[in-house]
Amino acid sequence: METEHPDIRSMTESELAEFMAGLGEKPFRARQLYEWLHVHLAESFEEMSNLPAALRAKLSESAVLVTLRPVEILTSKLDGTQKYLFGLSDGNVIESVLMRYHHGNSVCISSQVGCRMGCTFCASTIGGKVRDLRASEMLDQVYRIQKITGERVSNVVVMGTGEPLDNYENLLRFIALLTDEKGLHISQRNITVSTCGLTEKIRALADEKLQITLALSLHASSQEKRKKLMPVANRYELGDVLDSCRYYFEKTGRRVSFEYSLVGGVNDTPEDAAELHELIGGMNCHVNLIPVNPVRERSYVQPDRTTVLKFKNILEKYGINVTIRREMGRDISGACGQLRRSYMTDRD
Repeated sequence: METEHPDIRSMTESELAEFMAGLGEKPFRARQLYEWLHVHLAESFEEMSNLPAALRAKLSESAVLVTLRPVEILTSKLDGTQKYLFGLSDGNVIESVLMRYHHGNSVCISSQVGCRMGCTFCASTIGGKVRDLRASEMLDQVYRIQKITGERVSNVVVMGTGEPLDNYENLLRFIALLTDEKGLHISQRNITVSTCGLTEKIRALADEKLQITLALSLHASSQEKRKKLMPVANRYELGDVLDSCRYYFEKTGRRVSFEYSLVGGVNDTPEDAAELHELIGGMNCHVNLIPVNPVRERSYVQPDRTTVLKFKNILEKYGINVTIRREMGRDISGACGQLRRSYMTDRD
């Protein structure tokens, strides 16, 4: 989405310095502004108290300060997980989730409005992709949640609505700003980026040599099954996708995480577990088993606990590092896309 004026929250410090020089301002003003944007997480120019009133007025006329507006905040009675629905300046809405763990607060953010990947078990993709999010709109999901709760965010997962690698340049800019030592300075090692498996983008990301975790949405133990669950598999052969994950590990030394949504009666059999071992055995990886969240518009069901544990045990016998994802926010439609979907349906 284009804006008339520059989007200053998406600018690096050097870009901001150039912008401020263009306004006839001294370099130290750019440093002050950057601090307001990325340390104090300012919502408006008015609150930037150490900038002269004339400069604040000039900024209001010549720049856009992206600040998300909370539309709805749901809090789980089960585990304190919070789901945020944020309004964007163009009337679209996106969602983010705050999960509190003993090791710190983790925020799951969206990278697009909607999604065009079409995974059949996910509510995010119903209605397709509307547009990419700018770096500032990705950042401000983290910033608003930290500001609203007054609690430090230590981990960020780009695993909400959207395919992050389908919004590649904005994703890289977002990571650079989020990890900048003059901003929130969240460690790259505390950032996870999820992808359906866009092989050329995985390889490009590997070449950036960042220290982030790559999480591949695998969800099936064969190309045929993957095609049924994930239309993107029609474009990308599973062998090529896994080769790109191996390349990511070679270039970064970072273990790849495989996300595997267990769908009752579809991909949760002992045969599936054995096939999965054939696919990824010997890789430096971690498998995250996710009992699927039931979605109103889909017929998929969650497998029972015994089936999930059996699947996990088979993988462990093969020496694969595996965990079952702890379900967070079940009572507040915690799965990707569900809150946005219900909000849009209610408005129709």
